Amino acid sequence: MISKDIVKNIILSAIGETSIFVVDVKVDSANRISVEVDKPEGITIEECVRISRAVESGLNREVEDFELEVSSPGLTEPFKVAEQYHKNCGRQVDVVKRDGQKINGLLQHADEDGITLEVKAKIREAGQKRAKTVMQNVTVNFSDIKTAKVTITF
Repeated sequence: MISKDIVKNIILSAIGETSIFVVDVKVDSANRISVEVDKPEGITIEECVRISRAVESGLNREVEDFELEVSSPGLTEPFKVAEQYHKNCGRQVDVVKRDGQKINGLLQHADEDGITLEVKAKIREAGQKRAKTVMQNVTVNFSDIKTAKVTITF
């Protein structure tokens, strides 16, 4: 079986100092290799082809046959690496915390510890009958995030 680490090292040497980052590498028992790559401004088909060719040339089909797919992560897929949070700053995201709490908000900031979301909150001031909607910033640590993905709206 082909090692996931070998494939990832081939990809990392192929992308070098570009802004491309590896989102995920999967290798199953039948040597089906699935690679997801992206970059802040969005990955092109040509870049995926270049990475695919690098992996093809870095592995030897004579020793072990394999199937290879190189793509960008799907729009509906949860974020897997911190770079995806940076890329999606300024977009609406859905976050599910490990405790089950769901948060929808505008992704304001991402750093090495977590993210900051701007969310709508209803607050009732003393003496008021109705709650009013205000915007609040909520910080969520990466360790508290179960899933996060871009909110799709039409």
